[in-house]
Amino acid sequence: MKYYLVAGEASGDLHGANLIKALKTEDSEAVFRYFGGDKMQAEGGELVKHYADMAFMGFTEVLLNLRTIFRNLKACKEDIIKWKPDVLILIDFPGFNLKIAEFAKANGIKVCYYISPKVWAWNQKRVLKIKRIVDHMFCILPFEVGFYKEWGMKVDYVGNPLLDEIAQFTPDVNFRKNNQLGNEKIIALLPGSRKQEIERLLPVMLSITDEYPEYVFAIAAAPTFTEAYYQQFTGNKKVKLLFNNTYNLLHNAHAAIVASGTATLETALFKVPQVVVYKGGTISIAIARMVVKIKFISLVNLIVNKKIVTELIQEDCNTQKVSEELKILLTGAGRSEMLKHYDELLSLMGKPGASAKTAALITTYLS
Repeated sequence: MKYYLVAGEASGDLHGANLIKALKTEDSEAVFRYFGGDKMQAEGGELVKHYADMAFMGFTEVLLNLRTIFRNLKACKEDIIKWKPDVLILIDFPGFNLKIAEFAKANGIKVCYYISPKVWAWNQKRVLKIKRIVDHMFCILPFEVGFYKEWGMKVDYVGNPLLDEIAQFTPDVNFRKNNQLGNEKIIALLPGSRKQEIERLLPVMLSITDEYPEYVFAIAAAPTFTEAYYQQFTGNKKVKLLFNNTYNLLHNAHAAIVASGTATLETALFKVPQVVVYKGGTISIAIARMVVKIKFISLVNLIVNKKIVTELIQEDCNTQKVSEELKILLTGAGRSEMLKHYDELLSLMGKPGASAKTAALITTYLS
């Protein structure tokens, strides 16, 4: 079979790589072509375009880069038609991928969607379009099955690929020694991987460090940026910069301040108490507040359907509030309560094996 995958950001590249690996187990003669990244490329096949040229965050940023987005859409459509895949596998990235799904369906190509668009968050009527243009949807959040059922669409819950990643993780016993972290308790800072979110969130995260001299702060740095880039924010502060070491950092962390996104769920799965922060562009946030229909922004709270972690959004994402919320998590009842709620989250998430389950379902549906 010829498999064409489209992933438009770092998380999609990771999940795409694991899915390619699982598909090769199911189909020994599988051939792959994709929009993705380094991790997918390491699994074989042919990379057509790197996600670094595709990821734009927020309404304003998308508008400013429309010409590039349309050019990428055109290139993707032309390449799909030229290559004639047996199946198109779209990974998250809905603004781009739903357009590709519609195009593929119109051209008689079977469409599988791995990691559902967050249609439950806003404009829920998009499900009607998804029902029309997507043959099989594979969801990684347990509540999505019930949501789609309400709209008359059957989907498969395959578990969450983060469970696979964490299950495969082997802690580095020399992590503290190799990074000169000593025996101090660590507070992890996860400001995200996009330039816009790092520049909005990291200064706020770093603004509290002087209040906690007995702790060491460590930044989970995105590999797409340099040490010099981060130094413009860190200056002379007592803070460690760690590249490609996020899971070791979380494994050793006492608490964390985390940008809203997949990292909030990873932090919870490592059972690290956290404060969730988010800042967007003024126009983007104004639009989001008009259209978004969900009570929470963090995956942790969304999955359990109640407030487990505090979310500090926009004007609430400031030095005073971040520090106040962090203090609650360092000792005592606030910390114990969050850790207890994490157990509830884990029971809802299920077991590892998302990539293997998805690959098995795709090959079964194709046959």
